Parts: sequence; structure tokens; C-alpha cells
Amino acid sequence: MSDLYDIAIIGTGPGGLEAAITAKIRNKNILVLGSPESSLKVQKAHEIGNYLGLPAISGEQMQKTFLDHAKSMGVEITDDRAVAVYDFGDYFAIQTRDGNYNASSIILATGVVAAKPYPGEERLLGRGVSYCATCDAPLYRDKTAIVIASSPSEEAEADFMSEYAAKVYYIPLYKEEAHVREGIEVLRVKPVEIVGENKVEKLVTDQDEITADGVFILREAVAPGQLVPGLETDGPHVKVNLDMSTSLPGVFACGDIAGLPYQYIKAAGQGNTAALSAVNYLAAKERLKNQQG
Repeated sequence: MSDLYDIAIIGTGPGGLEAAITAKIRNKNILVLGSPESSLKVQKAHEIGNYLGLPAISGEQMQKTFLDHAKSMGVEITDDRAVAVYDFGDYFAIQTRDGNYNASSIILATGVVAAKPYPGEERLLGRGVSYCATCDAPLYRDKTAIVIASSPSEEAEADFMSEYAAKVYYIPLYKEEAHVREGIEVLRVKPVEIVGENKVEKLVTDQDEITADGVFILREAVAPGQLVPGLETDGPHVKVNLDMSTSLPGVFACGDIAGLPYQYIKAAGQGNTAALSAVNYLAAKERLKNQQG
């Protein structure tokens, strides 16, 4: 097993960064997965007037303040995206686009996924539907794959997929021109439904149907119930208790993913609580281990 982190924090918005700072203060070995630029939602805010101690601050200024604080505490951000978290009892395995990590506890601070799943997406997940092209590309050697991308940053995944698949269709959901390898067919269509009995057979779009062996849906974030199998959710949110614990022992959540209201100061407060709860969880786990040993 690779290095085992005490706490893995997924997301680098206000909730995730506050959780990271608090965990650092408590001397925990942490992994922080997300964008080194923190939250685009924060960055694009015109002015925030209700954050205690930071009156009438712009989103860009707030973003810089958060990142500077985290950096001063020794918080390092791993620029990677989690696509799945699996509970192995004693630890959690985190699958990302670029590798795999292990942690004793998890804090979810990924924000809210606005996009609804396509019909057939959840039913065929793991049977041709995937959220990580670089993870599963070797499984599609000499097959046909469709990559649905939410941003230009996903173009590299389509390029990687083309090294294995016999045919790759690339569907960009963004306005910018797509720059992918020669041989990849770019389609400006709207996905409607993923069809198949026991595995993916085709993608239905607003213009036609595309026969394929796999459909890779690359969003900015994965819905919590899909990211962590077995996690109890309520619509786009994770169900949490007052200590930010979830239905899975060792998994905590904070910020927008934990429900309304969507406020930066609320996210930061919940990040602090989630980190303290994770620390208490680890301490209780260690005490039990010592008693049994």
C-alpha cells in the first residue's frame, strides 16, 4: 500500500482550505486534492460583504487571502481530481486522474455538481460509463470511446484515450475551439441519453446516435453519491450531522456539498468543524487499536 495520509481533503474552496489549515495545526499528515487556484466561484465573485473580518472584499482578493494563509501554514495542494473513493474498512483508497492515494479519513469539500446525470449514466456506471479517461483507457484498446468534456482542460484525457482506442469521439460542451490529436473526431452535439442493457452500447445525442463501447463524462466535479459509493445523499448534497460526519464512518463533508446556504463563511466554519471531527475520529480509532492490542 502507498503512503497512508491521516486525512485526505478533496476540494480547495473555503471549506477545503480551512479544513487543511485546521488539520495542519493539529499536526496531521494531509493530502489536499484540487485546483491550486482554489475556487473559481470565489474568484469570480464581484464583492463579498458578509465575511467577518474581510469587509467589502472582492472574490479575487479573497481567493488570494485564502491561498496565502494556507501556504503560510505549509498546506500543499496536489493538482489532481478525485474520481472515486473506496472504503476498505481500515482506510480509504482515492482514485484520481493521475494516480491513487490512501487515507485514514476523508473530508469532502467539492462543492455542488450542477449538472444532472444523463439518463442511463448511473445505471451503466462501471459498465462502460466512467469519469476518468486516463484511469480506464487501457481497457478500451481497439474499441470505440466517447469523451464528453466540460472544459478545455479535458483535451489531454481525450488525447491519451486515442493512444489505446481504435476510435475516439470528442464532445466539447464548452464554446472554445477544441484542440485534440489528429484522428479524434470532434462533434458539436448535445448528449441526451446513454443506452445499453448490461453495458454501454451507444450515446443518443440531439442529432444522432453514436455506437460506442465506453462513454467518459469529464465534469469539473463528480456527484457525491458517485464519488463515494454507499454515501447517503439528499439530491446534490451529502447528508451530514452537526459534526459534519456522514453516513460512512471516517468520511466528513463541508461547504456547499453539505447543503444550503451556499455561503463562504459557512463553508469555512464547516471546514474547521470537519477537520476537528476527523482528528477526533482518528484519535478514537487509535485508542480502540491500543485497547485491542
